[in-house]
Amino acid sequence: MAINLELPKKFDANIDQARQAALQVFRPISRKYDLAEHEYPVELDTLAALYDGLAEAGQAGAGAAGGRADAAKERPEGYNVNGGNMQSIINSLEASYGDVGLMLSIPYQGLGNAAIAAVATDEQLQSFGKVWAAMAITEPSFGSDSAAVTATAVLDGDEYVLNGEKIFVTAGSRASHIVVWASVDKSLGRAAIKSFVVPRDHPGVTVARLEEKLGIRASDTAVIVFDDCRIPKENLLGSPEVDVKKGFGGVMQTFDNTRPMVAAMAVGVARASLEELRSVLEEAGLTIDYDRPAVDQPAAVAEFIRLESDWEAAYLMTLRAAWMADNKIPNSLEASMSKAKAGRTGTDVTNKAVELAGTVGYSERSLLEKWARDSKILDIFEGTQQIQQLIIARRVLNKSSAELR
Repeated sequence: MAINLELPKKFDANIDQARQAALQVFRPISRKYDLAEHEYPVELDTLAALYDGLAEAGQAGAGAAGGRADAAKERPEGYNVNGGNMQSIINSLEASYGDVGLMLSIPYQGLGNAAIAAVATDEQLQSFGKVWAAMAITEPSFGSDSAAVTATAVLDGDEYVLNGEKIFVTAGSRASHIVVWASVDKSLGRAAIKSFVVPRDHPGVTVARLEEKLGIRASDTAVIVFDDCRIPKENLLGSPEVDVKKGFGGVMQTFDNTRPMVAAMAVGVARASLEELRSVLEEAGLTIDYDRPAVDQPAAVAEFIRLESDWEAAYLMTLRAAWMADNKIPNSLEASMSKAKAGRTGTDVTNKAVELAGTVGYSERSLLEKWARDSKILDIFEGTQQIQQLIIARRVLNKSSAELR
């Protein structure tokens, strides 16, 4: 079977636009907002207007509606789809090539948008498909075990009443809406965990504080408290029914969308580091020769070739996970594999680039040290490296969460 690894030509214009934004908008202000954490990047207002226009036009990439753009279309058998998921991956990769923190601050591109695209009904997509949504999962009492959600949502007439505290909410103080995970019935376990769309400026919603972080400092990371927050029952994403047999299905469907996006971020920042490292090595008089075995070349060059090959694998795995989502092929295993590979490769590449570039890499004369700091979170959020490996092992060995912990 022949496999074409080239991106479709229909994405060429989108790739060019995203790359120009990375180089012309993000890179020049990258250091500025790294040093001025929590200051709003006003330069993004232009991009906000652009994405607002895309959302109004219903184009893929703008809000959750983009991720479902191809889903409603009838396709002949054997038809190959490269749609909203692939475009979101490309946008994430190219924007992160400029700056991951600023990428996470682009309106309509929040992780909550991917959650809406994953589980919203067609009617809900009409209401929430073009909002800017953050995603609130993690709580003070747990990190990677998403099934340990303690936030509650109690149905009271035609409204749900939300109570709980969420931490590490990316874009939590800037996004217009927040996708909140809460349990509708704790006695039914993880199957009762549902996601709800909540406007950020809403009674009962309080942004308690913003975190100070190692990396992605341009992105706001919030602690949000929900105190008797009442929302219409229609704001529960997907079906309100609790299917104990299906269990954690809706939640995992969300991760199947968001994990390749995070993988793409890692691929983007790693590529930026590789290109900068190549320039540093060549300025030092070292030539990267692909026609000679790596062991016959200087140690720094051999290491560069190793890093580049790892990057290529992460890139292709990320594209595969997105392509499978677009073509409605179950991709839980591949989503976790892409996230695990890209997250680990991103930290390896960016840290090695700092090391091999010497004083240039460790100083603020280049962005290498910043990219190393930014990359660390990409191996942690949306499921840590260790959690991804556990999920992959369960899938490969056909074991349940109870059988393999």
